[in-house]
Amino acid sequence: MLKDLFQKKKYATIPSQRTKRDIPEGIMNKCTKCGKIQYSKELEKNLKVCTACGHHFRLNAGERIQMIMDEGRIFEFDRDMVSVDPLQFPGYRKKLDQQLEKNELNEAVVTGEGTINGFPAVVAVMSFDFFSGSMGSVVGEKITRAIETAMEKRYPLIIFSTSGGARMQESILSLMQMAKTSAALNKFHEQGGLYISVMTDPTFGGVPASFATLGDFNLAEPGALVGFAGRIVIEQTIRQKLPDDFQTAEFNMQHGLLDQVVHRKDLKATLTRILDLHTVKGDAIHGG
Repeated sequence: MLKDLFQKKKYATIPSQRTKRDIPEGIMNKCTKCGKIQYSKELEKNLKVCTACGHHFRLNAGERIQMIMDEGRIFEFDRDMVSVDPLQFPGYRKKLDQQLEKNELNEAVVTGEGTINGFPAVVAVMSFDFFSGSMGSVVGEKITRAIETAMEKRYPLIIFSTSGGARMQESILSLMQMAKTSAALNKFHEQGGLYISVMTDPTFGGVPASFATLGDFNLAEPGALVGFAGRIVIEQTIRQKLPDDFQTAEFNMQHGLLDQVVHRKDLKATLTRILDLHTVKGDAIHGG
């Protein structure tokens, strides 16, 4: 018995680490602003707006169309129009092919016509997913054709913008789209066309320097960053510290660039109200 008392006892071993449960990719989402983790399905039900802090997650073109347009669809224009490599820029063709492989889109903008609560409209919806929403010659051409179609049909025009700027791989051909789209909008305006611009996060470079800020109504989603150059570039240039809310939609509205900052849940109703105010009996909707 005394021998048994001094024998080593065997204890059950406890794993040093618990086996992690496999969580399917994409089932959870973390807010980039407040850090709250939430179910992706719940986030989608809330139109991709954080339930904790109200941060507006970015939407791609398909999600935007689904949210705004009746039946979540449009009759698309110029779907087969794709970018080429006119200047033989090193690596550009490869990058274009990579974008085409990972996206359902052929370019950084989708254009077409549809209805919003029964009101017909021509729309152009940019997507940051494709080449950071950069504006190349095809983006400019598709938007210009959309403007011309709205002019021909006497429909209002709505452009949802998001962009990192002009596409440098196309050099001057990209920068020319600023003048081309602006000229088309000026002609549309002269004919009394109604143009509503909706700026989403982020909208930078040649896009806000041209068509994005030329609307009869300039709207933006809360917190959307809108500007020409980025904060770091400006601070290094002027050697001054900029306000914390610099270039946000709220900052731009305070300084006269925007007419209204509209929460995503109210956006379709706001667009409907504007379209309703510009309805002409016996004619299509027009600015007058």
